[in-house]
Amino acid sequence: MFNDKLQQIREDLERSASYLQQVKSGLQSRHKINSSFQDIQLIEHKLHIGCGAVKLAGWINIDESPHPGVTDLHLDITQGLPYHDNSCSLIHHEHFLEHLSAEAGLNFLKECYRVLKLGGVMRIAMPSLDLIIEKYYLGNWKDQDWLKWPEYQFIQTRAEMLNISFRWWGHQWLYDQEELHRRLQEAGFTIIRDVEWGNSDIPELKNLETRKDSLLICETEK
Repeated sequence: MFNDKLQQIREDLERSASYLQQVKSGLQSRHKINSSFQDIQLIEHKLHIGCGAVKLAGWINIDESPHPGVTDLHLDITQGLPYHDNSCSLIHHEHFLEHLSAEAGLNFLKECYRVLKLGGVMRIAMPSLDLIIEKYYLGNWKDQDWLKWPEYQFIQTRAEMLNISFRWWGHQWLYDQEELHRRLQEAGFTIIRDVEWGNSDIPELKNLETRKDSLLICETEK
């Protein structure tokens, strides 16, 4: 009888030890998962949106159309950005915003504000409506880089130039400085700096422009 009770106690202790070991392993696994999740959360992304055929090393190159060897993420940007709040340090896009409607453009800018960390910066480069109107008004409308390209030699009048600027290439909403600042402010940005082509106080934002007709450029900070 005594031996039977002793055996029962031994088996109970073994089961308890096994259970405690399982609990310990579970806690260790959970700690590893939480640590990994925290590591992921600490990663600060740099987004190159509407990248086209231009790949920026060290950035996440995003485009709606896949470009083999260039695009890291194939994404319809109007559906939102798949990133946590305050998870991005830098955002750059060139000749992209004008391809969205005014409403979609504002929603996109709000998404950029959401995912940027405090102190994060977005650089925007695009054609300047101010310059297009100035060229039209002054009569030197042919003095634009894109009008020197062979495929646009058919354009004969400034009215034709103006209509093409507004309607071609999927353009939906052109911006001048006032309109761009307005939309950025509506999205939540308050720190907005107009900058020159290729110039920036932030090393990673220098010399990013690839289009000579990117003449409306600004950096905005969250």
